[in-house]
Amino acid sequence: MQHDSEQYSDTPDDEEPNEYEKEKLRRIGEGLPLAAWLVAVIELSERFTYYGCQGLFQNYIQKPLDGSLGRGALGQGHQTATALTTFFSLWCYVTPIFGAIVADQYLGKYWTIVLFGCIYLVGLLILWVTALPVALSNGAGMGGFIAALLIIGIGTGGIKSNVAPLIADQYTRKRMAIKTLPKTGERVIIDPAVTYQRIYMVFYVCINIGALSLLATPYMERDIGFWSAYLMCFCMFCVGMVAVVAGKKYYIVRPPQGSVITNAFKAIGIMIKNRNMDAPKPSYQQEFGHGGQPLPWDDLFIDELKRALVACRVFVFYPIYWVVYSQFSGNFVSQAEQMRGHGIPNDLMQNFDPIAILFFAPILDRIIYPFFQKHHIKFRPIARISFGFIVASLSMCYAAILQHYIYKAGPCYDHPLCSLSKVNGVNIGNNIHIAIQTPAYMLIGISEIFASVTGLEYAYMKAPPSMKSFVQAMYLLTNAFGYAIGEAFTPLVGDPKIMWLFTGLCVGSFCVGCLFYALFRKLDSMEDEMNILDAKHEELENKEALARAGGEAVGEKDTHH
Repeated sequence: MQHDSEQYSDTPDDEEPNEYEKEKLRRIGEGLPLAAWLVAVIELSERFTYYGCQGLFQNYIQKPLDGSLGRGALGQGHQTATALTTFFSLWCYVTPIFGAIVADQYLGKYWTIVLFGCIYLVGLLILWVTALPVALSNGAGMGGFIAALLIIGIGTGGIKSNVAPLIADQYTRKRMAIKTLPKTGERVIIDPAVTYQRIYMVFYVCINIGALSLLATPYMERDIGFWSAYLMCFCMFCVGMVAVVAGKKYYIVRPPQGSVITNAFKAIGIMIKNRNMDAPKPSYQQEFGHGGQPLPWDDLFIDELKRALVACRVFVFYPIYWVVYSQFSGNFVSQAEQMRGHGIPNDLMQNFDPIAILFFAPILDRIIYPFFQKHHIKFRPIARISFGFIVASLSMCYAAILQHYIYKAGPCYDHPLCSLSKVNGVNIGNNIHIAIQTPAYMLIGISEIFASVTGLEYAYMKAPPSMKSFVQAMYLLTNAFGYAIGEAFTPLVGDPKIMWLFTGLCVGSFCVGCLFYALFRKLDSMEDEMNILDAKHEELENKEALARAGGEAVGEKDTHH
């Protein structure tokens, strides 16, 4: 009988660990390749541009050009402004589907990003030119703005669905491997899943560095004009496009796989028709005598598709999370307006969301998660997502309690911004300091590290290699459903009903987090098994390439004879 210590150490370095080692050894990740950092720069510049522009749209549409209500442009009023900004957000989360289809079937991720990046630049150019004072005074503002919204939405959709999988494509290890650390002699497992977790943490940090553009653009809007902020965003996006083109030789670029999405939907149709997820497999068709037309896929493709459907099933609960998340850029801003600002603009508070992410993400990546790995505490994707839902519910709980205290404070109590709170003609809110709102934003930010980052990671890890962009687009589409559900809650926006909206979202997010964990916790135990499918796909591709090379060699030999 083999002794434990022998079994513990019998796998050589760079070989795949056995089951005992998987259970006992600490798992570590690897560093990010240069190409992954270049892709992160692309995402940073795109998000800088997106948030920098989008954060100004409400004032740009709502307030008139004459400056009677502060800096404005189109003068369309509150309702039209809200309708157009909500449409833009929805549009930006529907268009990733088009970008995914173009990438997975026709151009591949890299060239799709280049194409949609050029479309994005056209939209930004229209937005900037039609925001110039001469264009606004000649009536070009509204038409130009609508055109820019539609074009920018198409551009950002094509980029969003492809940048997230492209950054992970730059890391090539697919299987776990044993490694002996040179300094300590400790034997550890290099786990690709841990590296992907780190990649998406870095990716999300870059998104939130970009989001800090809102620290600058509101002041540029106020002091110079909207056109100056839009021009800065245009220039920043040009930097991202330079990174795309200049880094071409460093990227690992995977070619498109033809009609993969069409095949996926055909296979799903066979699954539904036969009420069996293995029914589209060629082996199943042969075994049960369903042979007819040869199928354009193999058994492994169906196994990968089943894994992708598991991911899509997990995403079903995400719209509830996005409803909670959307409060930070909407109702939280309105809540801040009901409090004493003491010179702090109410829309500046939302920057505490990205600041929280930039502060806590490195702590989790460098301290908390390695501590868990060292002590074999399993905190896998489903557990992390569930925890994210629960932290989000705490944010809503805090907002509801804060709203209660706003209503208890004078001079307007449960009717904030009444005439009693006016000083020199300006409403200054109830007597409660705006800084007290900070924890609500920070809790939302912390919840994103668990729910949103892990969602990006899950969408990549569980998608077949040929459908990475499409599954990412399905994940992004849950944002659009979240915005749609948020629209249904519009009647609850207002005093004093808003407190009950926060309370309801708190209870809803907590219950969904618990239900999510109860339904899907078994998937965490299958994590290693599901993640190995990419390695199998790669091995199959290598075998096919060798077979083709062998066939060509034989052909050449025959011609020489």
